[in-house]
Amino acid sequence: MTDPFLQAAIDEALQGRAEGGIPIGAVLVHDGKIIGRGHNRRVQMGSAIRHGETDALERAGRQPASVYQSSVMYTTLSPCAMCTGAILLYGIPKVVIGENRTFLGEEALLKERGVEVEVLNDPTCVAMMTDFIAAEPSLWNEDIGEVDDE
Repeated sequence: MTDPFLQAAIDEALQGRAEGGIPIGAVLVHDGKIIGRGHNRRVQMGSAIRHGETDALERAGRQPASVYQSSVMYTTLSPCAMCTGAILLYGIPKVVIGENRTFLGEEALLKERGVEVEVLNDPTCVAMMTDFIAAEPSLWNEDIGEVDDE
């Protein structure tokens, strides 16, 4: 059975894909409640920075430092350098990652800075990204800042 917070992140990712975007979702959880949920909206918003984690943070709204420092970020995919920076900036102490097989982000940096990192290798998350990367390699490369070979 999928963790309910990871399932909420998966639901966000599926919504993003249904909107024509990239299927990565995240939720920020504080005291057992989701206070921010988001998905990658780079395509939908024409944004350079609206990844799943940054969208969840934005949608959580302005919070006191104490809230971030006692929250957990759930994300369907290993956080990139930008999202890792946001997690570190706000002092979020734990990140639960749906999968890191299709993309390994900055987990080592998170751990080095004292963040607890839990990787679930959820089959739904793996399949979602595997299918997306196969279907839209150019869009995927754009999202992770890679030069497209096409």
